[in-house]
Amino acid sequence: MSQAAVRARIRQLRAALGRRLVVLDDDPTGSQSVHGVPVVTAWGPQELGWAFAHPAGAVFILTNTRSLEPAAAAARVNEVAAAVERAARTAGVAVDLVSRGDSTLRGHYPLETDLLAERAAALGHPVDVLLIVPAYPEVGRITVDDVHLARRGNDFVPVAETDYARDASFGYTTSNLRDWVAEKTGGRVPAEAVGSVRLRDVREGGPERVAEILEAGHGGLPIVVNAESTADLDTVALGVAQAEQAGLRILVRCAPTFVAALLGLERPGPLHPSELPRALDGNGLVVVGSHVELTTLQLCELRRSRPDLAVVELDVERLLAGEDVAQQEIASATAALTAALAGGTTVVSTSRRRVTGSDEAASLVVAAMVSKALVEVVRRTVAARPPAWVIAKGGITSSDIATDALQITRAEVVGQLFDGYVSVWANRGSGPLAGMPYVLFAGNVGDAETLAAAVELLDSRRGA
Repeated sequence: MSQAAVRARIRQLRAALGRRLVVLDDDPTGSQSVHGVPVVTAWGPQELGWAFAHPAGAVFILTNTRSLEPAAAAARVNEVAAAVERAARTAGVAVDLVSRGDSTLRGHYPLETDLLAERAAALGHPVDVLLIVPAYPEVGRITVDDVHLARRGNDFVPVAETDYARDASFGYTTSNLRDWVAEKTGGRVPAEAVGSVRLRDVREGGPERVAEILEAGHGGLPIVVNAESTADLDTVALGVAQAEQAGLRILVRCAPTFVAALLGLERPGPLHPSELPRALDGNGLVVVGSHVELTTLQLCELRRSRPDLAVVELDVERLLAGEDVAQQEIASATAALTAALAGGTTVVSTSRRRVTGSDEAASLVVAAMVSKALVEVVRRTVAARPPAWVIAKGGITSSDIATDALQITRAEVVGQLFDGYVSVWANRGSGPLAGMPYVLFAGNVGDAETLAAAVELLDSRRGA
């Protein structure tokens, strides 16, 4: 069966199931593989009603839980899930919840999936299988022999050997997904209890073999998926649809690509500049908050390739030096950014030296304080001088800028700037920024030149 035929069959089965896919996105970069799908950053009746009326049959809800400490993340997941349950009853629709996580394994696992499984059980449809699918082939994240790998140059390395595994809040020590489950659950789910969909199962057995493995699952125990390509993921998604047709209840924790596979979406490729939303009047704004090594490299390349760009740096150490010093830094950066934005496309960035707390919880607090300051600078600047477009670099950064600085509550994913990554939203809200292109650029994707290329693409649409 061709890949197009597999996707068509997935769409047929999903239509027959009659359930809408609701993706709880722990940061806003989960939409990097879809197009024509609504996104909401609030979960009141109006936002969810608008999303459920959309013809896409799916919606991303930006929960931004990756930026929260565990207790707050748990409260957020429960709040959003309850709102979805109420809105679904009002709209008369059934929903399938997906927990969208990071392709480099950072985030609140198992907390989020545990909560969703508990809610499903309370509603009378307990989860049979938790499917874990972190593969994101478009950006070089694959899983082989249960080992999750990340592309580094021309090679693939076990993800535990990368900078991502040393994340101050969500670090880990193993690249084998079965062992990773055991590590993250504190041994509650031992590695030997974790199932596996192997590449041989996918490529030789096809969706029927995948469905057979899933149907043998029980008790909500995890099954990890091996995949090297979008074709592998499409085959797995068809197996999921077939198993669901047979009555299995499957909770999915996945990276961006598998959401598109679950929907059977065709992949049209990168957006042509003419397909980008029309830029507003004014100049472009690039907001850089991510501190991963790749983001810093991309920022350096942008500055090298575009020496004409003004760059305003927010000093993280001053932001953490007390309220008075922090407010002085915010005011100074706001004045500099507002002035620079009058003259052309401008970058605002946090200083590149990484500052962490004494432990995971403290590091999340530090990150939240820095993000709050960056948001305040952008909020004040945008109020004084609305930009033509915005690129936000970093998952938490792009969430906070969208919701708190730009006040975006409804958007639609237009597509991606590059093949399978860096989503472009069109703001579907009201006000002076309605229709504005908003680009969500994860900290951990692309190569050294990708941020510079994104800026050039957006600049080419200014005033078009």
